[in-house]
Amino acid sequence: MTRSSLTTPPPDAGAPAVHPGTPPGAALGSHYRHCFGCGSEHPTGLHLKARTPDGTTVEAEFTVGEAHQGAPMLAHGGVLAAAMDEVLGMSVYLFHKPYVTGRLETDYLLPVPVGTTLHLRAWCNGIAGRKAYLEAEGRIGAPDGPVAVRAAALFIEVSMEHFAKHGDLAAIAAEHPDYEVNP
Repeated sequence: MTRSSLTTPPPDAGAPAVHPGTPPGAALGSHYRHCFGCGSEHPTGLHLKARTPDGTTVEAEFTVGEAHQGAPMLAHGGVLAAAMDEVLGMSVYLFHKPYVTGRLETDYLLPVPVGTTLHLRAWCNGIAGRKAYLEAEGRIGAPDGPVAVRAAALFIEVSMEHFAKHGDLAAIAAEHPDYEVNP
């Protein structure tokens, strides 16, 4: 993976802690039903269904559809980057704190044809303050298939007020009644 210093954890970064509210083997719900990455109600979205095998990594799959192509019958690179961003975002979901993408670096290693199931896996390499340093990979056809895409990212912890200020407060309250949001 080609990575910049911006997505490499500093030497003093701590290891992520397993949150007691996320038992190994747990399925992770959608963070918003209209989300392009994980939402069940997005008509052309990726519809990722994520789970955590161990409480610290996330696994998911998606099948590249015709709506996801760039070149004829090949996945669009932006769609693959969105899939990586989504699985990375689901990995910080394990911390039970809101995060946003600060930087996403993506390496494309193999073309991904329409109809292919991409097996995604993401993990956190370290946390320093509000910054989480993450990596992910997407494999063609099986969890041990050839790597088609890799990503490294920096995610930044924010408050729920961030989403209220820049998004739709009513939608946040409806989707996340357990979070207190004060705009």
